Amino acid sequence: MQVGTAKRAKDTKLSARSFSFPPGTPAAFLRAVQTIVIGHKNPDMDSICSAIGCAELKRLTGWQDVIAARCGPTNPRIDFALHRFGIEPPVLLSDLSARVSDVMQPNVVSVHVDTPIYDAIQLIDRRRLRGLPVVDDRLRCVGLLNAYKIMHHLCPPREEAGAARTVTASLADIALTVRGQIVGEQASTQEEEDLFLLVGAMRQDSFGPRLKLYRHQGRKVVVFVGDRPHIQQLAIELGAHAVVVTGGHAIDPEVIDAARAAGVTLISATSDTATTVLMSRGAVRAGTMLETDFLSFRRDTRLAEARRAAADSGAFVFPVVDDHGKLCGILSKSDFIKEIPRQLILVDHNELDQAVRGADQVPIIEIYDHHRLGGFTSRVPVHFWNNPVGSTSTIVALCFQHAGIAVPWKIAGILLSGLISDTLNLTSPTTTATDRKIRDELAKAAEVDPDAYAQELFSVGSPLLTLTAEEAITADSKPYTENGFRFVVAQVEELTFAHFHEKRDALLAALELRQKREGLLFAALLVTDITTQSSLLLVRGDERFLSTIASPVAHPPHIWQLDGVVSRKKQLLPYLIECLGRMVP
Repeated sequence: MQVGTAKRAKDTKLSARSFSFPPGTPAAFLRAVQTIVIGHKNPDMDSICSAIGCAELKRLTGWQDVIAARCGPTNPRIDFALHRFGIEPPVLLSDLSARVSDVMQPNVVSVHVDTPIYDAIQLIDRRRLRGLPVVDDRLRCVGLLNAYKIMHHLCPPREEAGAARTVTASLADIALTVRGQIVGEQASTQEEEDLFLLVGAMRQDSFGPRLKLYRHQGRKVVVFVGDRPHIQQLAIELGAHAVVVTGGHAIDPEVIDAARAAGVTLISATSDTATTVLMSRGAVRAGTMLETDFLSFRRDTRLAEARRAAADSGAFVFPVVDDHGKLCGILSKSDFIKEIPRQLILVDHNELDQAVRGADQVPIIEIYDHHRLGGFTSRVPVHFWNNPVGSTSTIVALCFQHAGIAVPWKIAGILLSGLISDTLNLTSPTTTATDRKIRDELAKAAEVDPDAYAQELFSVGSPLLTLTAEEAITADSKPYTENGFRFVVAQVEELTFAHFHEKRDALLAALELRQKREGLLFAALLVTDITTQSSLLLVRGDERFLSTIASPVAHPPHIWQLDGVVSRKKQLLPYLIECLGRMVP
């Protein structure tokens, strides 16, 4: 095995890159898939350290976008080791279930509530959109453009055709929509008004009475007229609200002066009269054409939940909003079939019952473990390194060796910590000759005396002293299923049993509560004294099972003395499974 030759840099930290859950731009779906290296629930030292080491090895061998992660809290000993070698804790990921943000389209095309619907329709056509969110001044999604309302407005039924003459819009919006411009200095044109559209295409003696009639009815008439100065002048004299001169024709100065004097807005448009009138119908603002009863999701909504809700909806698109209603993405039904841009490497376990929540929804591409095979199955072949050594950190160190890469100082120190912790500094019966060899090589690379460092490590933070009873039975706890029975076994390691007796009753009560709450056959805690190489086993559960434990009973009941037992994996678990086989049905 090669060791790092570079001196440690005391003023630097090897920090995990910040985890974007999930990637926030469309480019994320084109780049390398994010690889997450993660250990089991309730991670111990070996789980954390092997994840860090494996992730660094992947990066050194050219993998892109690899992070080390954990699915539970650290403890004082883990924190000590991380600080000792200048490494930040892996990012905490308690749930990898696919989320809306994994597949949503983050670069959202939207329009403001004041946008003319003509522009919104053009945007829908140009971008081939199936729906268009509408936002307010604070970028909050207030609705989706309603296609039915738009069609009803632009193409009303025959019996309502007269309503097509009226639009609720501002003169400024009409000018914007018809690609025209307001001529001269005018009064404010920004206010929305009910405007009546009239085409000045008739004879002068017919036009005058018609305009007077509409004015008498209290209508604000907008006259559309081409190159007919006499009609333009008459419209101004008879009190038209605005005159739109179409066809790009120049407007006579006399007409401009008259409009200014009468307070009539003049708009110059380049298109012909028919086109300009049609486009003016689109000056209605998007806020008036909304579907406000719409289905939206949050970024962190589970994708399975969103899929069920979307299946019952007739909509094609669904806004994604934050806690304040601000639009941050859009989700279409086709997005639900996208591949999730993540993959997993599992370390220190191979049973999904022990894996981070949602692991069954993410492709698992590699596994590095030293425990029993837990019935793991996969749809495709995976790289699976299962080695009966004392720690997964040992396996990761061997991976560096096989790759021909020197273990960096910081990584050597952290892998040494995992190895020492899981093998109780080579005193556990799980220890192999490989562990002994790797420990010495890692210690050399980390520039530490392994025995002195082990004493330093184990002297930090008695779990029974620093954790509550509930935390102690869950901090390093693993679930198992055997012969149809579910049970959990936790372990804490102490330098002495000095703090055990004051916590004994609370630990038993916490185990009983967990066993009943989770419907387990039993819940167990192995309290190990690494100095005397002995343990106390606390178990609460079904009496049929408890009666099969033949070890000496300590005081009070539900506690057994296990001299020489220090390994949950190699010593305790096989014995408990044997007891299960003796249990009376």
